[in-house]
Amino acid sequence: MVKKANNNRSASSGKQADGAICEPCESLPVAFDRHLRYWLSRDDDAPTALYYSMALSIKEHMLEYWRDTRTNDAQYKNKQVAYLSLEFLMGRAMGNTLLNLDLQEDCKAALKDYAVNLEQLQEQEHDAGLGNGGLGRLAACFLDSCASMDIAVTGYGIRYEYGMFTQKIVDGYQQESPDKWLRFGNPWEVRVPVHNVSVKFFGHTETHTDKNGRRHMEWVDTQDVLAMAYDMPIPGYKNERVNTLRLWKAEATDEFDLDEFNQGDYAEAVARKNLAEQITMVLYPNDSSENGKELRLRQQYFLSSASLQDLLRTWVKKCGTDFSQFGEKNAIQLNDTHPSVAVPELMRLLVDEYYLEWDDAWAITTQTMAYTNHTLLPEALERWSVRMFSHMLPRILQIIYEINARYLDEVAHRWPGNCQKLADMSIIEEGHEPQIRMAYLAIVGSFSVNGVAGLHTQLLKSGLFKDFYELWPHKFNNKTNGVTPRRWLAHCNQGLANLLDDTIGHEWIMDLSQLRKLEKNAKDTSFIKKWQKVKHDNKKILAEMVKEQCLVEFDADMMFDVQVKRIHEYKRQLLNILHVIHLYNRIINGDTKNMVPRCVLLGGKAAPGYAMAKSIIKLANNVAHMVNSDPAVRPYLRFAFLPNYNVSAMEKICPGTDLSEQISTAGKEASGTGNMKFMMNGALTIGTLDGANIEMLEEVGEENFFLFGLNAQQVAQARINYSPRAIMQNSPRLRDVLNLLQSGHFNLVEPGIFDHIISAMLSPDDQWMTVADFDAYVDTQEKVADCYAQPELWSTMSILNTAASGRFSSDVTIAGYRDEIWKA
Repeated sequence: MVKKANNNRSASSGKQADGAICEPCESLPVAFDRHLRYWLSRDDDAPTALYYSMALSIKEHMLEYWRDTRTNDAQYKNKQVAYLSLEFLMGRAMGNTLLNLDLQEDCKAALKDYAVNLEQLQEQEHDAGLGNGGLGRLAACFLDSCASMDIAVTGYGIRYEYGMFTQKIVDGYQQESPDKWLRFGNPWEVRVPVHNVSVKFFGHTETHTDKNGRRHMEWVDTQDVLAMAYDMPIPGYKNERVNTLRLWKAEATDEFDLDEFNQGDYAEAVARKNLAEQITMVLYPNDSSENGKELRLRQQYFLSSASLQDLLRTWVKKCGTDFSQFGEKNAIQLNDTHPSVAVPELMRLLVDEYYLEWDDAWAITTQTMAYTNHTLLPEALERWSVRMFSHMLPRILQIIYEINARYLDEVAHRWPGNCQKLADMSIIEEGHEPQIRMAYLAIVGSFSVNGVAGLHTQLLKSGLFKDFYELWPHKFNNKTNGVTPRRWLAHCNQGLANLLDDTIGHEWIMDLSQLRKLEKNAKDTSFIKKWQKVKHDNKKILAEMVKEQCLVEFDADMMFDVQVKRIHEYKRQLLNILHVIHLYNRIINGDTKNMVPRCVLLGGKAAPGYAMAKSIIKLANNVAHMVNSDPAVRPYLRFAFLPNYNVSAMEKICPGTDLSEQISTAGKEASGTGNMKFMMNGALTIGTLDGANIEMLEEVGEENFFLFGLNAQQVAQARINYSPRAIMQNSPRLRDVLNLLQSGHFNLVEPGIFDHIISAMLSPDDQWMTVADFDAYVDTQEKVADCYAQPELWSTMSILNTAASGRFSSDVTIAGYRDEIWKA
């Protein structure tokens, strides 16, 4: 219920209550009042009205800066960067926007007469869940850093009607339901119909010769889809730059065939409209079916074509059809393999639409495209059947074949007579069902190929892309990922941010290396007490969320041991669960002497078609039930699975975490970014030598990092004669845990439901090596407990972790992209 005290604030005269741009002199409180009167007139409930009124008022405050940014960038005085990503996991916009625009106090002033505070207002915002996990969140962090560092970058993505599914836990199982994040609209976006473009699908190609005797290809009889442009502002930190995230929505070029409709064929009349709009309906459809694969490819091409058409149209408007300087003034960053179809699409546009010669178009393409790889899992690299391409994108397939033929000529010159090398490196993988290797296409068409952590890049060069590295070593480079300190420290952990301001000043927010100044305070008793209070307050906030969402009471005086990320076998949530069972087994057998009480929190979503990941969620919830329902266990151990983990949840989780679990099989995690968020907020890490863990260890030192397990080389060696059952026979602790699992103790009324998990762990073919690292993990967890039992030691280690996290600011990462790849 809105409650407003008497005040004399009034809106500027002559303003309409429909979101019209306010006068520059209009304050945020005045704009808020104006919008609120409009929203209340619609009979909306009060919280929604308050949130939308404030969001629109904040957006208005940015409009002039946003317009000036676009106008200045369109002059091409500096290089323009297009960041193409099929995912942007933005989370909530309000808090971070207020921080970057320095409007928190204005917002609080506007709300002071209402029965709501800023935190309650922000809770009204639905997460923009346009991503699955780290890849999409990284893209969001990069956009924040680019704007804050005054770099002209436009993000291009898809405006999915339904974002990452909403996860519910029913009887321990994951249940997915649609994430209708746009149910009440999105007050942060602006629809820009003047920038709409048309994207081609299906049809066939024809050849014709112009009056100059030049042969041209034409893609005809296509089914066109309209790409509708929606822009979201990305404000920099107190610098008046507002970059743009442009999201594309698919619509039919015509509403429906009126003649068919009038003749009574209603289904056919609207079929094409529905087919078009399906493209942007759901984030990443399940591609286990043929229809799912086709829809996912349509999404990738839709994003790539719409974005490139937009870039070229902007260029032509300013520079005409002279593209000689295009590569010097533009860079296109492909965020993973998903938008790699942009390589042949740019060729198509330049050759077919703007009539450039092939060699000139190829020179522009390979001067402009840059590719970031985010995975070491071969199965995660995009591969599409030639048959599907031929049907859906016939002209693009022709161009891919031409690219491949010319590129293989270079390979043949490098390795004369080596037919196997030609087959291994070909963009087209021959066989019963020929496939297009999209990662290879991205490498061939790009001037830069980067990994996202030191080990990841090294493994790309020595393994996955070894042949390409031998052919083009100059293309390969590393850019270790980072996270934005604005959202992941200043916004989400205001208690710690205030302590940092008071201790080392304010400069850390744009120069995270300033955190090194904390090292001199790491053993200061009075500072440690302040640090401990901040952490304890944050733990109480996290405990409230766990109680509300999981119905499990966490005690802020216990250690908070947390693993939240996408559920996948290589991330080894299973290893964490085995450790919980180990602790549970110790407690019920009376082995509690000197045991440090801990609360274990697990969270993450399993892909809808990933049966094993879903089974791991079920196991976690069944184990949690047994742990939490036993009064003898509760003083020492509590375990909860957090449903529907998202960005907003992480904003409460990482400030309240004591121990961060980064326990992937070595050589499988590309980088990780959750590990950086936890470290930045003072959590200690237990982890393997994998991804960015390695660089974190280098920064903070082995004495402040809980390292365990096989490294990537040892994993490869151990696979040769891997025998999990022999390991089990030599490990009493592991044997006890697996015996408890096999006995059905955690599934008394659901016999056999975990047998396949046990079989997978004990298989010599288990590529995740869960059993191999169990004893080392348990031993290291005991070291963790010993340290936590010494509060001053633990706090010192916590302070040193935050102090060493400056390297993992996305500002540092983006500076590398800017200077070494984009040359912006």
